[in-house]
Amino acid sequence: MKKSGILYQLAQAVTVAALLAVPAAGWAGDQVRKGDVVAVCGDSITEQKEYSAFIEAYLAACQPDGPIRTAQFGWSGDSMNWLWSRGGPVPMLAIKPSVVTTCYGMNDGGYKPVEPATINTYSNGLTQLVQDFKKNGVRLVVVGSPGAVDTETFKNDPAQAAMYNPTLAALRDVARDVAQHENCAFANVHDLMLKVMAKAKAKYGQKYHVAGGDGVHPAANGHLVMAYAFLKAMGCAGNIGTITLDLASGQATATEGHKIISSEGGTVVVKSSRYPFCFYGDPSNPGATTGIIEFFPFNEDLNRFLLVVTDTGASDDGLVRVTWGKSSKEFKTADLAKGINLAAEFLENPFSEPFQKLRDGTIRNQQNWETPFYKIYLTSLLDHGLRQDLHDDPEVGTTGEEDLARMTGALCRKDKKLADSVAADVVPVQHVIKVELVK
Repeated sequence: MKKSGILYQLAQAVTVAALLAVPAAGWAGDQVRKGDVVAVCGDSITEQKEYSAFIEAYLAACQPDGPIRTAQFGWSGDSMNWLWSRGGPVPMLAIKPSVVTTCYGMNDGGYKPVEPATINTYSNGLTQLVQDFKKNGVRLVVVGSPGAVDTETFKNDPAQAAMYNPTLAALRDVARDVAQHENCAFANVHDLMLKVMAKAKAKYGQKYHVAGGDGVHPAANGHLVMAYAFLKAMGCAGNIGTITLDLASGQATATEGHKIISSEGGTVVVKSSRYPFCFYGDPSNPGATTGIIEFFPFNEDLNRFLLVVTDTGASDDGLVRVTWGKSSKEFKTADLAKGINLAAEFLENPFSEPFQKLRDGTIRNQQNWETPFYKIYLTSLLDHGLRQDLHDDPEVGTTGEEDLARMTGALCRKDKKLADSVAADVVPVQHVIKVELVK
C-alpha cells in the first residue's frame, strides 16, 4: 500500500478523465453472473435504499442472466472504525454473498481536511474488509470510492465543499489502490459525481443538487449516478435486446429475452421478459431520474434496447414514425437502419409502470426489511460477546449456539423469500411497436 503523502499528491495530480477510465479499463477480471448473491454494503447513503434499489432492479429485470439476488447492508454513520468496532463483515456474510460492493469513506474523512491518520485508518480497515470478504467465499469485490459532497448545498457553503471534496478525493485514491492491490474491481463514484454535478448545475442552476439537499445524501438523481458506477464495475454489458423489422416484408425478429408474437403491416407485437431500465419525474427535480441521464452514458452503456428497421422503401433522409406505447416520434430511415435505442428515445413506455412497481414495491419492501435484518437481528445474533455469554451460562450451554444458528438461518431464509418475491415480480410485458412511413 502507498503511504498517505503519495496518495494525497495523486489526488491532486491525476486527471478526472484518467480516473474515470479505471472501472472500465483497469479491471479485466470477473463480473456478476447467473446465480450470484450480491451484497450492497456501505454507510447511510447505502441505507437510503436508493442506489441499492436501482442496482437490484437492474440485476433483477435488465441483466441477461437475471434475476440476480441482491441485498442491502447500509448502516448510517458507518466508517472503518465503527464497522470494525462491531466485529467487521460477519453479519453481511450470513447470506453467503458471492459478489459484494462497498461504499465507505464519507464519514471516514471526518468532514475536515485530510490527515495522515485518516488515510491510514481507512486504508487498513478497507484492506482488511476486502480480505475478509474474499476469505469467506466472495468471488467478486467491487471497491467503491466515497461519493462527493454537493458543491452548493454542503453546509450551505461552497467553501466547505471545496475543503471536503479533496479529502474524499484522497480516500478515493485509497479505495482505488486497495482494489488494485487486492485484485478487485473499482467503482470511481467520486469523480463521476463531480463531473455530472458540474454539468447538471450548468443546465439547471446551482440549487439543483446532485449530492442531496444536505450536500451528503443524494436524491434519486445522484443515486442513479452511483448505481451506474457500480453496475459498470460489475461488468454489466447493457444489452437489453434488439427488435429487427423488415418493413417491406413485415417480418420481425428478436434477440434472447424477447419473443415476437405477431408482425404485420409495420405493427409488431412483442413479449419481453427482459426490461429496459426506466426513468421518472420532472427533469428539473433532483428527486427525478429523467433530468440527470443526459450527463453520463447510462443508456449508451447499460440500457440498449434497440429497434432496427430495414427496407423501408424510403431514402436515407426519409422520415419514419415509430409509436411505442402512448408516444410517437419520427426518425430518419438511415438512423433506423442503424438502430435507435427505444429506452433512451421513449422515457415513458410500456415498461414504465411494471418497472416502477418492481422498484417501489417488492424491492422497497425487501430492502426496508433488510435494515433491521442487518442492524438489529444479525448483528445481535452474531455478536461474539453475546455468543460467549450464552455459551458460559450453565442453563444455556452449547444449545445457545445452536439456537442462534437456527435463528440466523431463519432470518436468512426470510430474506431469500423476499428476494424471490422480487424475482417473481419480473413478469413478461407484452407491448406493441408500430412503424409507418411519414406521408
